[in-house]
Amino acid sequence: MKDCLFCKIIAGEIPSEKIYEDDQIFVFLDIHPVSRGHALIIPKNHSQYLNDDSEEDAVAIIKTIYYLAPKIMQALGATGYNLGMNHGVSAGQDIFHTHLHLMPRYDGEPRNFDKTNTTPAELKEIGEKIRKEL
Repeated sequence: MKDCLFCKIIAGEIPSEKIYEDDQIFVFLDIHPVSRGHALIIPKNHSQYLNDDSEEDAVAIIKTIYYLAPKIMQALGATGYNLGMNHGVSAGQDIFHTHLHLMPRYDGEPRNFDKTNTTPAELKEIGEKIRKEL
């Protein structure tokens, strides 16, 4: 979809801190993370909602979490993680391309969902740590 922010990121038209990619999935760090290493897992095929995706894309999202979550935890010293998917405006979805949030959590840090600001340099450092574990 030509006006979709995430489709433009997948196409390389908008820069991102990519941490993983395969034939079906693209994973990059959120520029407004709620925790260090907050990643977005998105199918390459455009759809607004998970139920619009093919079953293959939905399964690929889960397989990616299974593979990637422990590697992110290892790379960043996380002790847990949250998964989140906002489906529709009333649920807080603001980018209408299916995406799942993987939010690493750390002992001693408050668990909240407040967005923060980060710099490209910080994202690059985090991304490099994660990619070394892959």
